[in-house]
Amino acid sequence: MNRAREVALFALIAVEESEAYLNLVLPKRITEAKLSTPDAAFATELAYGTSRNQGFYDFVIEKATGRTLAEIDSDVLCAIRLGVHQLLVLETPAHAAIFETVELVKRKLKQSAGGFANAALRRTSERSFDDWVEVLEAQNYPEEQFLSIRYSHPIWVTRALRLALQSENSADELVEALSSDNSNPKVHLVQLPCKHCDTSDLEPGNASPIGFVLDSGDPSKVDGVASGSLRVQDQGSQLVTMALAECTPKLEHEEWLDLCAGPGGKAVLMAALAAAGRGSLTTNEIAPHRAVLVSTALRHSGLTANQVVGDARDFPGKPDFDRIMLDAPCTGLGALRRRPESRWRKNSANLKELSSLQRELISVAWSLLKPGGVLAYVTCSPHPTETTSQVDWLLRSNANASLLDANATLQKLNPQLELREGRKTAQLWPHRNGTDAMFIALIQKSAD
Repeated sequence: MNRAREVALFALIAVEESEAYLNLVLPKRITEAKLSTPDAAFATELAYGTSRNQGFYDFVIEKATGRTLAEIDSDVLCAIRLGVHQLLVLETPAHAAIFETVELVKRKLKQSAGGFANAALRRTSERSFDDWVEVLEAQNYPEEQFLSIRYSHPIWVTRALRLALQSENSADELVEALSSDNSNPKVHLVQLPCKHCDTSDLEPGNASPIGFVLDSGDPSKVDGVASGSLRVQDQGSQLVTMALAECTPKLEHEEWLDLCAGPGGKAVLMAALAAAGRGSLTTNEIAPHRAVLVSTALRHSGLTANQVVGDARDFPGKPDFDRIMLDAPCTGLGALRRRPESRWRKNSANLKELSSLQRELISVAWSLLKPGGVLAYVTCSPHPTETTSQVDWLLRSNANASLLDANATLQKLNPQLELREGRKTAQLWPHRNGTDAMFIALIQKSAD
């Protein structure tokens, strides 16, 4: 298993020092190392578990060493975090976790740092996870600071989640929401409409009527995924895409637009749904490499779309579209389970920049919508600044805009879906729905 530890360590170092993305760098390193299936699973748990719990582990490390994080070399810090995860969460025998981690430090990083890593992990091993929580409680931090450290979220994210839950009169769910971000999410699959494959061996999804769940294993080995009939896609993304298709009666030969299409998950499902009504899809993506991902995904599933590559704010066109998906660039706070490192990279300053961009994109999308058409404004974030505030702005700015009931549309798709009543916009949550925290508003342009 030491090779798995090495792979996990260098993936974490790449994330820490080069701002790599864990979901990209880790599979590449696993493949290069030719890890067995058990070792690959262990490396994945080590890397993702360490990243998700990084904030709490950093508290433990500072207490165990008497040093601030800034006083510890970043690569050595990554290794110690890896060891702490094994000790406190995986409950690896202390002698194994400490020995293997220290050997990694000495052989692969710095021989001179071995003693420091050894001392840090031995001090850590003197207490259990719960004991270290008691040490944290004894600091008597304000509640938000305590929760942020305990559940490894920057304090601005904790406040954002609290604000979003308060808007639903659900502030008592904050700990559940924070905790769910640190859970290991299952792999979700979507069966594309009009694409047939055998799904009898798959577990149906709890949220999406066309979704399935994999408890373990490589999704690329599933027959339907290999053939393009099934795709890996969070059930929340499935639901918001289906909601756009189902919110008003579909006409034949409708024109649909996915304005920010990369990397292509929603675009593929939209293309399949549009084709069912003999409609057509146009996709737009600003980044050429992401546009390639869109075209590759469409081609793999035997679907087509008219592709535009460029800044959506300069999209060439007039009000030609019946349905528009605007999955706007956002903070990504709704996908922290799947992209744990993102919580440590973004800050409230990013929120202000993204909010301005979102409004520009909303304005463009609205200008491209036909009278009678529907815009789905979607974010993978529950932050009110990125969700309801943007919708309120659109409604205030456009007398011809009216809000359709997204909650009702989602409940038609799945009557068992837990949603907050009294709202027309819909917010999904990992701790309630088992999906990413997707937000959707359905706004219709009047035909007058």
